[in-house]
Amino acid sequence: MIPMPTMIGAPIEDLDTPVLLVDGPAMERNLRRMAGFFGGRRCQLRPHFKNHKCTQLARRQLQAGSAVGITCAKLGEAEALAEAGIYDVLIANQVVGAPKLPRLVNVARRIDLRVAVDHVDQARAIAQASAKEGVTVGVLVEIDIGMGRCGVMPGRPALELARQVAALPGLRFDGLQAYEGHLVSIPDRQERRRRTLECVQLAVETRRLIEDDGLAVGVLSGGSTATYDVTGAIEGVDEVQAGTYATMDWMYRRLTPEFELALGVLARVISRPKPGVAILDVGFKGLGHEFGPPKPRPHVGADLESSLNEEHCIIKGALDWRLGQTVELIPSHACTTCNLYRQLHVHQDGRVVEVWPIEGAGRLA
Repeated sequence: MIPMPTMIGAPIEDLDTPVLLVDGPAMERNLRRMAGFFGGRRCQLRPHFKNHKCTQLARRQLQAGSAVGITCAKLGEAEALAEAGIYDVLIANQVVGAPKLPRLVNVARRIDLRVAVDHVDQARAIAQASAKEGVTVGVLVEIDIGMGRCGVMPGRPALELARQVAALPGLRFDGLQAYEGHLVSIPDRQERRRRTLECVQLAVETRRLIEDDGLAVGVLSGGSTATYDVTGAIEGVDEVQAGTYATMDWMYRRLTPEFELALGVLARVISRPKPGVAILDVGFKGLGHEFGPPKPRPHVGADLESSLNEEHCIIKGALDWRLGQTVELIPSHACTTCNLYRQLHVHQDGRVVEVWPIEGAGRLA
């Protein structure tokens, strides 16, 4: 393996494998494209850290413009962002359990922190811990608009929880969160648009109900890369939590072809057991594969069949691949792929230009 100090400038083929890559120019174009969509709009971008878990990339997303802060999924990710000096963070999830409360308060002491709740008991526990330390935690009441995961029902149940949150010391009721995650993988873009409009309208109507009751709703936050241009244009939505647009995987590329494939895992051919079959040195321990096996670049659309074991990728149809050659694999899921690595190698014109730590990798709690 090339020692870290000499990686910069090295051809990516000289790197030890498997290794996580991002095409720097493609990534930057993705950042600019998404920021450009939100430029001049009332709704703004709050990029989701869970996609890449890399604070350097989070900074690039903020610097690209049109972003009000960063979204993350876990308290550990919020800690990594705070350590990196990123000061406006939403944990788009419920933070529950006595061991987490001191950590949550400590992060809220350092940055402007928001967290999602969908039950008054979650809010009470956070309120007690934060009020005791003289800290204020922003809260978004999460609404279930059809995903069937977390969230209180729209309408009066959300209104009642908002009232309870607003009355608790140590908390600041900031608004609502609603995620149309059950719709983001609908292949037909028009069908995805139609159903997204219907579901997000439930959250907008709940916002109006709460505002009519006298509570200010500062923000309604939700959305994704696959629905950014729908949710981001709905009156009453303030933030879109898009994540995958920065790196892209082949599944999201099918849904939003205006963004470029930037993320890849460089692997090496370690065996040619029979004609047309190549074995690479990475398996599902190094590739997120929830939406299907990886696709070799530049043959993403070619007639190559791939499958994964723990430590191996089996490629059928690789007629002229040789032992020792490197192959870039495009994963079907960028988020779970990035979580498996500790470094992101940024490359341009086939050479490493930067190496960024992935500080949020493995922070599951």
